[in-house]
Amino acid sequence: MMNLKGNPELTPRAVIISTPQDVALLDARKGTEMFRKVHVPVLGLVQNMSVFRCPKCEHETHIFGADGVRDLAKTLGLDVLGDIPLHVNIRETCDSGQPVVISQPQSDAAKAYLKIAVEIVRRLPAPPA
Repeated sequence: MMNLKGNPELTPRAVIISTPQDVALLDARKGTEMFRKVHVPVLGLVQNMSVFRCPKCEHETHIFGADGVRDLAKTLGLDVLGDIPLHVNIRETCDSGQPVVISQPQSDAAKAYLKIAVEIVRRLPAPPA
């Protein structure tokens, strides 16, 4: 697909972000279908609030379900670009104006965002030489 200027590297692309809940997955499916209808490539899906890890005992709980986005991605023929955990530090750092990737770059949450960023960049066309 080319944009109005004829540069494929400038063509808009989409990333669908959803929690693993059924209602959210319905919206993610509709969003994907909409982007496909208007010929905007979907690079993949991201599962938000994928897991809560207890700060005291490290036990992991999938509060909103475990594999909803993975199952949807399989159905739609898309990749899962990564998972963002449900963690209070993500909210607190964003609210303070210092996102977790800046304020806590070694944290699991920051690493999750960076992994997703790498996956997105990997799927973008190479810039012209």
